[in-house]
Amino acid sequence: MAGKKVIITGVPGVGKTTVINTAMEKIAAEGTPYQNINFGSFMFEVAAAEGLVQDRDQMRKLDRTVQKRLQKLAAEKIAAIDGNVIIDTHASVKTPNGYLAGLPEWVITAIMPDVLVLVETDNDQILVRRLSDESRVRDMEGAKSIAEHQEMNRAFAASYAMLTGCTVKIIVNADFLLDKAVEDLTATLR
Repeated sequence: MAGKKVIITGVPGVGKTTVINTAMEKIAAEGTPYQNINFGSFMFEVAAAEGLVQDRDQMRKLDRTVQKRLQKLAAEKIAAIDGNVIIDTHASVKTPNGYLAGLPEWVITAIMPDVLVLVETDNDQILVRRLSDESRVRDMEGAKSIAEHQEMNRAFAASYAMLTGCTVKIIVNADFLLDKAVEDLTATLR
C-alpha cells in the first residue's frame, strides 16, 4: 500500500504523545498528513467489532490464542491502510515476569514498518515527569529501572529491524528541548 508506516515507541513518561501530536500538526501544515493509530485502542476496536469485549479492561482477560489472533488481525488492518500512518505503541512491556515484546513477530511482520522510532530521554527526567504527572497512575520505579527499560527497548527495536528491514531512529525528548524532538520526528516523517 502507498504511504509510510512509522512505529513510535517510548517508555511511559518520556513524552511520546506530546512529541507525536506536535509533530503531526507541523507535518500536516506542510501538506503531509498522517493518521495516528494507538495499537492497543485499534486492537480493542477489532475485538469489539467481533463482539468479544465491551470495554478495554476485558481485553487482558481474553484467552491468549484469541489475543494473538486479534493482534495479527489489527496489524494486518493497519498495514492495509492507504496513506501515511503513525502506530503509537510500546517496544516492550515491563511485567512482573520480565519484559514482553510489544510487537511480537506476527505483528511487526504484518505491519512491515518503514521506520521504528524510539523516543528517549535522561532517566532522571522521566522519573521527575512521572512523579509530577497527577493525571496518570504509574508503577513507581527508580532511574536505574527506567534505564533498563530504555535499554530493553533498544534491544527489541534492533530485533524488529532484523525481522523487517526497517530503520531505527532514536529521538531525544529532553526537558526544555521539545522543539528539537519535534523537528527530529518531523524530518523522519517527511
